[in-house]
Amino acid sequence: MSTVDPVREPGLAAIWEMLAAIPDPEIPVISIVELGIVRNVAREDGQVVVTVTPTYSGCPATEMIATDIRRTLTEARVQRCHIATQLSPAWTTDWIAPEARERLRAYGIVPPGKCGATRPIDITGLRKREVVTIPCPRCGSIRTQELSRFGSTPCKAQYRCDDCREPFDYFKPH
Repeated sequence: MSTVDPVREPGLAAIWEMLAAIPDPEIPVISIVELGIVRNVAREDGQVVVTVTPTYSGCPATEMIATDIRRTLTEARVQRCHIATQLSPAWTTDWIAPEARERLRAYGIVPPGKCGATRPIDITGLRKREVVTIPCPRCGSIRTQELSRFGSTPCKAQYRCDDCREPFDYFKPH
């Protein structure tokens, strides 16, 4: 983090760097910037405006993320800040940075594929999900099975590898 002049607020590039150091509360190996939650940083009407898009409208970490942003900016001597929530377009797992996807895998969470990976298929009026192969992040086996559509958080599903028998989370694409 760059040093802050006590008289002058940090520039926008420095603020982006500070935000990129804030870990996601539910997945601490990636930052809120790498997750794609932070959409924009600007100066408007004498204040810093940080625009965020939550991963979904009911995400329990949303308030904690806003608190972390405010605390970080206050520590950097930003006099006035506003957290603006932008819901449209909706957040998508496609916004996760490529390097963050690799850290997810190393952490034991299978990163999501492109959003189209689990597109609904209409068969005789019933909505069914296309079968998608989810590889084990530990041993690489494709012999895995979904245990629960919801894992440690609502945005992840719980899987188990049939070869190494280890459970793991899969970050669902959306």
